[in-house]
Amino acid sequence: MASPLPPQTPQHETGSARRRRRLRLLLPAAMVGLGLVLIHQSVDNSMTPLRYPPPAAVASHRPAPAAPAAPAAPSASTSAGASDTDTADTDADDADDGALPRSEPTRISIPDIAVDAPFTKLSLDKDGHLAPPPPDDTNLVGWYQHGASPGERGSAIVVGHLDTKTGPAVFAGLSQLEPGDFVDIERADGTVARFKVDSVEMFSKADFPDDLVYADAPTPELRLITCGGTYDYKNRDYRANVVVFAHLDSSTSS
Repeated sequence: MASPLPPQTPQHETGSARRRRRLRLLLPAAMVGLGLVLIHQSVDNSMTPLRYPPPAAVASHRPAPAAPAAPAAPSASTSAGASDTDTADTDADDADDGALPRSEPTRISIPDIAVDAPFTKLSLDKDGHLAPPPPDDTNLVGWYQHGASPGERGSAIVVGHLDTKTGPAVFAGLSQLEPGDFVDIERADGTVARFKVDSVEMFSKADFPDDLVYADAPTPELRLITCGGTYDYKNRDYRANVVVFAHLDSSTSS
């Protein structure tokens, strides 16, 4: 749901500075405005759904191993020393992505949009849809527990509500993130995985790109998902999803 347009700012400010100034100045007004609209939308006390069908790639975030290829005959120019070097280079490349061992996420922090919230575990419902976080807690995000954990190799799926019948929710400002912003996720093993935003996209729910969003990844990646776009009063649902694509940038011990 769109927030009121920000006031004009001096031209000499950077885009990042303008965005952060807008968030500080307009957050109270945006909360009030959004809350009034939500009251109108929620007169029958129903929840705005947050449902989308993850494909098999999410249910099993590790791809099946490929059948081993027949070994190629060594060429005359290939030496044992060169083979060892190639193997060492491959191992170094694998280590360069900074992947962490599997560990459950416990808390998410996104300072640029004032997010600081705990996690709950999510699973698929009987229809194969990812069940949303509980609607009675507006400051809670959900992690798909059968997929990659944040920081582990693969696509970690984290979702949160845009709003509820009581007002804005944890991911109300998700669409305002920009490439280069950071997302910190605390993990049960005491590490903090820091992700850098690559892009922020909006996709129609009627034509949602499952393969792009939910597909497994060879490196540690993160997907943050919430509702977005215009609100369909007839079906009581938003017409789109906002998806933040991010990759693991670094990790530290908390």
